[in-house]
Amino acid sequence: MDFGYPVVLDLRGVLVLVVGAGPVGVRKVEGLVAAGAAVRVVATRVTGPLDRSTVVEVRERAFDPVDLDGVRLVVTATGDAAVDAEVAGAARERGLWVNAADQAEDCGFILPAVARAGTLTIAVSTDGASPALARRLRDHCAALLTPAVVELAEALRAERRAVQAAGGSTEAIDWSPRIDPVLPPAEPLS
Repeated sequence: MDFGYPVVLDLRGVLVLVVGAGPVGVRKVEGLVAAGAAVRVVATRVTGPLDRSTVVEVRERAFDPVDLDGVRLVVTATGDAAVDAEVAGAARERGLWVNAADQAEDCGFILPAVARAGTLTIAVSTDGASPALARRLRDHCAALLTPAVVELAEALRAERRAVQAAGGSTEAIDWSPRIDPVLPPAEPLS
């Protein structure tokens, strides 16, 4: 599969369906809740450590296409390839974006390995080829997110806003003199 267009979504208040509530499904729920999504969970059994107080609704039963009503994004992580394919197919029929855990062929999007610190987010993807490698790379990259780098991000946000408030553009500004003392340039990719 070729997932060549990375995006970062604003999921605050967006209704997202997660089908499956085992360890993988619960991990997906936690990430979505942390991003501010309103999560509906559908699962025949809740076997992972799901904090029910953080989700909008838990429907303890098999998936039904009615579960897609009102949602804008779908994640299916039942561990049953046939069920996940059914959920993915029903979501695609409604024009919804769907991620099927560990089944790239049933995905309209994949979830990268993510590290966050303050306003900074690092996301690493292998296009589904190796989630383990993506996690390892994420961990290496996360070491860059020091408190000084997080502070710099906030300072640069304020400086950009000040330029924009004065009617200027930030596109032509060389920010390197502000960034290099905190995060020196890396070797260019060959």
